[in-house]
Amino acid sequence: MKFYPEGQNSRLLRSFDRLEDVKTAMMNGAVMESRVLLCDSEHNLHVDLGIIKGVIPREEGAIGIDDGTTRDIALISKVNKPVCFMVLGFQRDDRGNVSAILSRKAVQLGCKKKFLDLLTQGDIIDARVTHLEKFGAFIDIGAGINALIPIDMLSVSRISHPRERVFEGEDVKVVLRKREAHKLTFSLKELLGTWSENAAMFQAGETVTGTVRSIETYGVFVELTPNLAGLAEPCDYLFEGQRVAVYIKSVLPEKMKIKLVIVEAFEEADTAGELHYFISAGHIERFDYSPPGAPKEITTVF
Repeated sequence: MKFYPEGQNSRLLRSFDRLEDVKTAMMNGAVMESRVLLCDSEHNLHVDLGIIKGVIPREEGAIGIDDGTTRDIALISKVNKPVCFMVLGFQRDDRGNVSAILSRKAVQLGCKKKFLDLLTQGDIIDARVTHLEKFGAFIDIGAGINALIPIDMLSVSRISHPRERVFEGEDVKVVLRKREAHKLTFSLKELLGTWSENAAMFQAGETVTGTVRSIETYGVFVELTPNLAGLAEPCDYLFEGQRVAVYIKSVLPEKMKIKLVIVEAFEEADTAGELHYFISAGHIERFDYSPPGAPKEITTVF
């Protein structure tokens, strides 16, 4: 069974017109989604099921809430965002109003047992970027369960902050890079193509746009794609992250080099653009970034 990041699977969104349908969903163990309307003072999450209100009690809000390994900010931050859940039962308040008792934790436990625990290194899955820190991008890998893409695994081209490569709320493809007892680490760069695959998109004599990634005394490294950069001659009026127009002087596969000439520099800084995947599903055992015979070998073995 495949579990998706919260908000990525529209067929799970439900609004009921009859109470009997909510009871049927409970009996069938159906996984549903709805947007959180309120996180109350006790950190219970309230969602709208249509015919009745649904409540996810604090301890059912996520794996780890009950033992303190997950902080309550994980619940507070879900307001106005979709969350998944199952119906556990029903309760009636002092005024006779009926509400459904829901569990997000139950869905996460199912996701872990039936999906995440079965993944092997090299498996490619869908994910959604939830939060960015300087050291990497946090992603939802299924049912609101988070994992990390370290910054050096976002692309071959070096960046100073994950926001230069991805943005919060972006749907991405990722590959399982490392499995530990209580942590999964994912990578993106192996899906964005080898040096040769990226270099084939460009030809000597073309003028294209790129992004300044590193300014050295001997030259300026300009990113053409997330997994491809070329070297231009030194230039002292640029800044890292700046968009530039570059003339492609030569493409040298045997040296794994692209020589560039900076034609024009623009005032604006670069922002994360749409990613192009060379691999987007299935499983990979090995990623050989370097061309055959190149002086430097860059390889990932899963």
